[in-house]
Amino acid sequence: MKHLKKDIGTLGENIAEDYLLKNGYKILCKNFYCKIGEIDLICQYEDIICIIEVKSRYNTKFGSPSEAINYRKQRKIIKSSQYYLLKNGLTKSNVRFDVIEVLLNYKNTCFRINHIKNAFIT
Repeated sequence: MKHLKKDIGTLGENIAEDYLLKNGYKILCKNFYCKIGEIDLICQYEDIICIIEVKSRYNTKFGSPSEAINYRKQRKIIKSSQYYLLKNGLTKSNVRFDVIEVLLNYKNTCFRINHIKNAFIT
C-alpha cells in the first residue's frame, strides 16, 4: 500500500508541475528535503515565492485532499520553507503557501486540479 501511495503522490506532483508551468510559474525546486521536513514544489510567480503542497486522491470519501494538511503539517512546511529561503538568500521575498489537489480517476487517464492559493498563513 505504501508503494501505491508513493506512485499516486509522484503522479500528482508531475500533474501539478505541468499545470504550474502552463500557468506561468517558474519551478525553483522539486521535493526539497531538510531535517525539518519536505516541500513538494517551490515556485516563483511574478514576485511571489510559492511554497506548494500537492495532495492526490482517487476519491473524497475521507474528505478533500487538502484536509490532510493539518496544523502540524503546516508548521513543518513553514519551517522547512524558512530554511530554504534562508539557504537561498530569499528571506526578503513575498511568500505564499498554496495547496494543489489532484483528483484522479482509477485508470489515471483523467484528473481534476484544484489550486488553493494562500491555503494557510504563517
